Amino acid sequence: MKVFECGHCKHALFFENDICENCGHVCGYRDDDRKMLTFDTQSTALISDREKIEYKYCKNKNYGVCNWLLKKDYDHDYCRACQLNRTIPNLSDKKNFPKWQNLEVAKHRLIYQLQKIGLDIPSKLVNKEGLCFDFIVKMDNSKIMTGHANGVITILLREADPVFREQIREELHEPYRTLIGHLRHEVGHYFWDRLVFNNQNILSEFRTIFGNEEANYADALQDYYEHGAPANWQDEFISAYATSHPWEDWAETWAHYLHIMDMVETAHFFRLRVNPADISKNMKTKVTLDPYRIKDFQTIIDTCVPLSFAVNSINRAMGIPDVYPFVINRKVVEKMTFIHELLLPKRCIEN
Repeated sequence: MKVFECGHCKHALFFENDICENCGHVCGYRDDDRKMLTFDTQSTALISDREKIEYKYCKNKNYGVCNWLLKKDYDHDYCRACQLNRTIPNLSDKKNFPKWQNLEVAKHRLIYQLQKIGLDIPSKLVNKEGLCFDFIVKMDNSKIMTGHANGVITILLREADPVFREQIREELHEPYRTLIGHLRHEVGHYFWDRLVFNNQNILSEFRTIFGNEEANYADALQDYYEHGAPANWQDEFISAYATSHPWEDWAETWAHYLHIMDMVETAHFFRLRVNPADISKNMKTKVTLDPYRIKDFQTIIDTCVPLSFAVNSINRAMGIPDVYPFVINRKVVEKMTFIHELLLPKRCIEN
């Protein structure tokens, strides 16, 4: 994600900030051009410091879960990210509220990234082809699970509990389990329907790279949970779960593609440079380009590998698990390249 700054004092701001901790000016995110705007607290109206235009906050600012801005005359009370919410938990239950906050942080970061790619994300509440989110508390007898179906992404609220999430991660022998990971994976299923299924040429190429998705999905998952992944799965897949079915391989690869793009974009805005002493040249990089403006995906991979090695090494020095505990093999690069090239027409690419 890009680095933001206060329009009044130029102090650095996080994406979620609603106030500048340095000068005290109120701030908010404008998704039209991905800028953080700031406002003088002495004024009763939200008039931007830079442009002198009046705004209002998304209504979910009242709950402390959104800092996105709307123009004063905008005919909706919710921002484009919050318009995608179909179901939120009962907030009178105090245990639900912090979990919903965590989900909204992850969801807003997801929407930032999808918008930067240039993907159309209409709300399913007004467009049957659109997308929406159900953040649900699972009842004891309910069969509802985290997943995607026909544009509805369901995330069980318990996934926002870090203790529960860690327990499940260990039970399933997963190296990584996060809210942003869940959201990126499930939205991948939605965009498979939008970008692949309805285009026979792209679908044919997908099947060449990922396999035939017409294989029975339920049977494939049952076989995976009974027998696990093949012994040599690391040679062709980004995760063990990706081996279960081509749809899951796509969703896992899509999620990791978004991970990598976000990692490299963040490094770009911080102008990070990895130049370790006495290590081969392939562990050196200087991040000078926004990955969303790069056509050649191999360039992004060549940048990402040294970055992940560096941040993983820092974490290990502190006794913390790796930030990115995955190996990107050649087959996975081929799959990610397919996704990257599929998305290129969605955005403006600069040489």
